[in-house]
Amino acid sequence: MISLKLKSTLVKGCMAVVLASTLGACATPPGEDSANVTYTEVSDPIEPLNRYFFDVNNAIDAVALKPISHIYRDALPQGVQDSVSNFLHNLSQPIYFLNNIAQGDLDGAGDNMGSFFTNTFLGIGGLFDVAKLNTEKEDLGQTMAVWGIPEGPYLVLPILGPNTTREAIGIVGEYFIDPANLVARNQDVDYFSIYRGAANAIDFRSKSIESLDEIEKNSIDFYATVRSLYRQNRKNMILDGEAEMTPLPDISFEMEDDQPKESNVSLLFEEDDSTSKEATSTAN
Repeated sequence: MISLKLKSTLVKGCMAVVLASTLGACATPPGEDSANVTYTEVSDPIEPLNRYFFDVNNAIDAVALKPISHIYRDALPQGVQDSVSNFLHNLSQPIYFLNNIAQGDLDGAGDNMGSFFTNTFLGIGGLFDVAKLNTEKEDLGQTMAVWGIPEGPYLVLPILGPNTTREAIGIVGEYFIDPANLVARNQDVDYFSIYRGAANAIDFRSKSIESLDEIEKNSIDFYATVRSLYRQNRKNMILDGEAEMTPLPDISFEMEDDQPKESNVSLLFEEDDSTSKEATSTAN
């Protein structure tokens, strides 16, 4: 019989694989072909092994996370789901604060603390977003990127899903320094990070079921699509969405362009009006 710890770890891994296979928007230097830039920047030295674990992780998602997310979305009223999302986001504000401080973004850090205290006390523990500050996720991987640490090779870790060396190290480090985790350990709250990871996984997956299905259905090489989306999204997060945005070119049948279709990417997120530009087509 599989132990509770292993089951919970599998759920956390599902979250990682799903999160990594979603958003996409990349910064391309002016005057350079976006498809060529992205292709040449990919460092995937152990691609066969990565593909194997990618298939394993997708199987875990198919038999566990996706069905549970369907039930969660269909059973709970939208207002309850919104409160769950607000609570989980508010719970992460302290670690976002620490990362913004480490990155030198004092304005962002101030928004994190303002949002946390306002929503905790006036929003009933964070169930309601009273502050409306729209703070963004800031993690240790982003912080290390700001410090100039290279991202390293692309990795698909068993259970943990798509990563780079830098982001994988950041996940481990953040587990130990996250204030929410520290408080839970000091209060002897068992499996807190596992329950939190599972809740985040279900919350996110329930919002992206059709979008992810559409991307997979229209991807000639789903692995390459996820790899591109993951790396581009990480770059955009590191630049706080201030990069010049370009659409992703279509995947050719010759697999020369390691990119997903623009229409599929748009299913998952809307580009910020202040950063996005009119799409231009890529033709070869």
